[in-house]
Amino acid sequence: MNSAQRQEAAAQERRERKRTADLLARAERDELDAAWEALSDKPAIQPVRGPETGLVMVRGRIGGGGSPFNLGEVTVTRATIRLASGTVGHAHALGTDREKVRLAAIFDALWHQPATKDFVEKAILLPITERIAGRDRQRAEETAATRVDFFTMVRGED
Repeated sequence: MNSAQRQEAAAQERRERKRTADLLARAERDELDAAWEALSDKPAIQPVRGPETGLVMVRGRIGGGGSPFNLGEVTVTRATIRLASGTVGHAHALGTDREKVRLAAIFDALWHQPATKDFVEKAILLPITERIAGRDRQRAEETAATRVDFFTMVRGED
C-alpha cells in the first residue's frame, strides 16, 4: 500500500469514527437499552473515566463568517470505558443522562472490535440513522406545507 492509499484509508477511518461518535451521541436512551438487552454475550466492562457531567462553552458566529462570540454554556456528559479485551470506548452527549453515555461508550468500544462491529451497525447505528432521516423528512414536509411562493406581475409600459 503506497502513501496515498494509506492516507485515504486513514481519512476513511476518521470519517467512519466521526459518524459513529455522532450517531451514538444522538441515540435515545431506549435505543441503547434495547440494543444492550439484545446483545447475547455481554462483555466485562471497566470504567476508565466517568460518566461525569460538566459544562462546555458554545461559540457562535453571525452570518457564519463573522467574529466568533461566546453564546453560552451547555451541559455535557462524557464517559470512557475499557472492555476486558483492552478495547477502549469513548462517548459524549448533551445532557445529564450518565447511563446513556456509559452505554454509548460501551457500544463505541464494541464498534471497534471486528466480532461485534456488525451488531453495533445493525442494532444501533442503522436505526438511529433511519430515525434521524425520518424526522428530517417530516420537518421538510411540514415546512413545505407552509411555503409561500411570491411572484411579481409585470405591467405593460406606461
